[in-house]
Amino acid sequence: MINAGIDQIMIVTGGNNAGSFLELIGNGEEFGLKEMHYSYQKGAGGIAEALSLAENFTAGDKFVVILGDNILEKSIKPYVDNFKCQQGGAKILLTKSMTPERFGVAEIDDNNNVTCIVEKPREPKSDSIVIGVYMYDGEVFEAIKQQQRSDRGELEITDVNNYYIEKSKLTSDFIDGWWTDAGTIPSLFKANALLKDNNE
Repeated sequence: MINAGIDQIMIVTGGNNAGSFLELIGNGEEFGLKEMHYSYQKGAGGIAEALSLAENFTAGDKFVVILGDNILEKSIKPYVDNFKCQQGGAKILLTKSMTPERFGVAEIDDNNNVTCIVEKPREPKSDSIVIGVYMYDGEVFEAIKQQQRSDRGELEITDVNNYYIEKSKLTSDFIDGWWTDAGTIPSLFKANALLKDNNE
């Protein structure tokens, strides 16, 4: 985010180790941040619920969301710059996956527009997946308020992204380079291997 020119960041976290982020990052000064903020999410209410905690922080401006377990080879700056030029709405980032059923799958039409996102489908209709980098305008908080909780009791970010698709206000970019999440033991191992190869 810093490499993309973002100098005001909020970390939303929860659980028993939330204080570790403050201890590690502090006020962000050593990273060149102008402002560093923190918020605490009680329980597992979903990504969209966590995002709602940043409403006052964003103050109606466009902003970027990165999930904490996402690791990318290359900078997101080109995509952030594209979003800055976008009239409004939302932008998601995509990549190809050999196991799309593990993720939100983007269905894409002949004009390369995302027509729908299906969360962890049993039979994916494409191998294009949504990675955990999202960009929104201030309307996202109204979108979150309109969502119903899923069967697992969470406000799903996929539903929020589909809200923008239905309004024809969502764009997408395929990323350059590799991407991985680090949310499971195998993916954490993969992330370490990729970073090791990248630094050799």
